[in-house]
This record gives sequence, C-alpha cells and structure tokens, in this order.
Amino acid sequence: MRRRLMVALVGLVAVVLVIAGAGSLLLTRSSARHQATNQLVTEAQALGNQPLRVLRVIKGVLKLEDARFLKVSVAGAIVSPLPPGLTASDLNPTALLGGQTVTGREGNLVFAAAPVHLTDAQRQRLGVFGAGAVVLTREVGDLGPSWLYFFFAGGGALLIAAVVASALSRRMARPLVEAVAVTGRIAAGDLQSRVPTREGDYTEFSSLAHSINEMAQSLQDSRARERHLLLAVSHDLRTPLTSIRGFAEAITDGAVEDSRRAAEVIIAESRRLERLVGDLLDLTKLEAHQLSISMRPTQATEVVSTTAEGFRPMAEKSGLGLVVAEPDEPPADVAADPDRLAQLLANLIENAITFARTTVTVALFATGPTGGPCITVDDDGPGIDQGDLTRVFERFYRADRGPKRLVGSGLGLAIVAELAAAMGARVWAESPTSATGGSRFVVTLAPWTGTL
Repeated sequence: MRRRLMVALVGLVAVVLVIAGAGSLLLTRSSARHQATNQLVTEAQALGNQPLRVLRVIKGVLKLEDARFLKVSVAGAIVSPLPPGLTASDLNPTALLGGQTVTGREGNLVFAAAPVHLTDAQRQRLGVFGAGAVVLTREVGDLGPSWLYFFFAGGGALLIAAVVASALSRRMARPLVEAVAVTGRIAAGDLQSRVPTREGDYTEFSSLAHSINEMAQSLQDSRARERHLLLAVSHDLRTPLTSIRGFAEAITDGAVEDSRRAAEVIIAESRRLERLVGDLLDLTKLEAHQLSISMRPTQATEVVSTTAEGFRPMAEKSGLGLVVAEPDEPPADVAADPDRLAQLLANLIENAITFARTTVTVALFATGPTGGPCITVDDDGPGIDQGDLTRVFERFYRADRGPKRLVGSGLGLAIVAELAAAMGARVWAESPTSATGGSRFVVTLAPWTGTL
C-alpha cells in the first residue's frame, strides 16, 4: 500500500510537471513569436515612412541583413528577389499595393512587410510601376536550452516529490496497516488488541483508531456479559435441577417418607425452571423486537388494581402487607399494551416482595415527576446502594440487599426495562426512601393522544 501510494503521488507530480512545463514552454515560444512580429511591424512601418535615400543610409550603416527592399508591379507581382523561406503569396502583394502591412510566419521565420511611399520620379528611376515594400525577417528558433532547463528542474522537483511522497505515504499507510492488523486479530478472537494512537497522526486516522478501539472494548464487554450470562443461567438451571433430581432419585429408591412433600418440591422447582426459560425467551424476543406490543388507550387504574391484587396471597404468605393506593382523581387513558403493562408491574411487585421487610406499596398518580401519569412500587427493605441504582436493570445483576425471601430468575428487572422502552415509557429506581432504607421503582407512562 505504501509503495502504491508513493507511486501515485510521484506520478501525479510528474503529470502536473509535464503539463505545466510543456504549457509554459509553448506559451513562452508563442509569446516570443508574437513579440518578434510586433517589433518587426514597428520597425518595418518606421522604415517605410522614411525617404528612399534615408533607407539606403540606414541599410548601409546598420547593415540590416534581414531587411530587403522589394518592388511590386501594378499587376501585383513581386519583381525583386524574395527573402529566403518566403514566397510571393506569403507577402500578399495585393495588400501591399493597398498600403497595408503584411505579417506572418513560416516555420521559425517571422516577417513583416510594410509599403514604402515613393514618388513618381522614384518609381520611374527604380522601374517600379506599382509600389515598393520593406520586408524584415527574423528567425525565432526552437526553445533549445529551455527544454534542457525544464528537464533538470523537473527532475529536481520529482526527486523532492519522491522524498516528500515517501514520508507522507509512510505516515498515512502506517496507521492503516496497524488498523488492518488489529481488526484481523479482533476478528480472530483477540478482543484485547488495540490500535496504537500517536501525537501528530492525522485527525481522520486518530478517529478511526478510537472507533476501532471502542468497538473492541464494546465486544470485550459484550463477551464478558455473555460469559456472565452463561454462568448465571447455568447456576440458576443447576440449582432446581439438582433438587428435582435429588428428590426424584429419593422417591425411586424409596428413601422419602413424605412423598407428597417431595412432589411439591419437584413441582415448585419445575415452575422455577419454567419461569427462568420463559423470562429468557421474553427478553430475547424483546431485544429482537419480536415480542408483540399492541399499543392502545389503556385504563392504568384497572391494570394496577387487578395486577396488584393478584399478588396479595403471595404477600400474605410471606408475612407482608400489600397496599394499593388509589389516585385522588383517575388519570386519563395512557398509551400502552395492557397485557405487557401488567407483566411489567408484576415483575416490579414480585421484586418488591422479595426484599420488603413488612410492606409493599403500589400507587398510581395522575401527574408524576415528568408531568404525566406514573406508577410507583415501594418496599421497606434495606434499600439499594447508590452504585447499584443504574445496574439493577441489567440481566442477572443482583445487588446486595441483604437476605432475600424469594429467589427469582434474575431477569425480572431487565424485562421491565425492555418492556418500558418498547411501550415508550421510562423506568428508574430510587433509594433510600426512608431513614431505614427502602427502595422505589417509578414507571412514567405517556398519555393517550389518539395517535401512535
């Protein structure tokens, strides 16, 4: 790549030099011819205005070897010897008879012919019956040494261009080669590889290196989360499977005195497995946007009361009080899927029952922190550390909140966050809510506006 870039840069400089140099030389040559022609015209016209005797003196004194006096007959024929390289048609005798100055070029020879004013006596003495003309010629040769100078200057410029192109191609190719090498190692599984960054690198290459490094870090974090997920799933699957297998083997061996109790344990652990698998499937569908969400106007009051009352037996069995606070005024319909909203609320209530000491409170407000309807689920448990508030919605993340009354799948709050995002709602955690701890989960809903 570096070699190709260097060759391309030097080639570009060479092409520009050839075009610019050749154009400059040709322009110089054309300008020289034009200037020589104008000068000859001026000189020829000045000589043509002089008396004939003055012309003889000037020619004798200055020895103008490129000046000739021509005779033009009335018929338009030149009766004097022509300058070498010119023909009668080049000098246009008719124009000379008409008093016009004639100019032109033949090869490298430029010329100017100006009519001479003669008296009748001079015409008779010279044998001219038409007119006389002064013709000046000048050789404007090829560029000669100019081409040599051009080649030397162009060669020096190409040498400098090659040095600059080599340094530039090295500076440009190095970060790209490093980026290609690092991306290859990342594709091969080495997620710890990083593209080195240096001061003085071009901004575009630095941005590319930072983007690749951020991608590698994101992949590394994703792999770590995936590994943590597999470990957590394996652990959560192994625990109920161990209980099921243990009680099943005990029943088979006849070592269980209370077979009813053993069957209840097996059923409970089977339900726990079913819940874990179901939560995993729901979370996967939510992330893949495959879980059906049917948004429509929903009465939040009915969803909250129905869902909360469904958990009252579980709360009473755990020795907890479940309080459902009715709003002072019913809120307007919200934009939500009632089934998914109930699922979201159920996960929050189950989580609260897991950590509450005495009471779980579910409340609906017509006007929440963001100005719209909101639902809050409070528990009077030990609370959540500030460092864990932003992570409680991660899958399988379990904050240290003291002894738990129930053991869930570890995916409930992650499903809550995904469902809220899918319905355009927001959810967050607050803690502590009192001097002894406590935590609150807040869900803000969008009011129904008649359109989605």
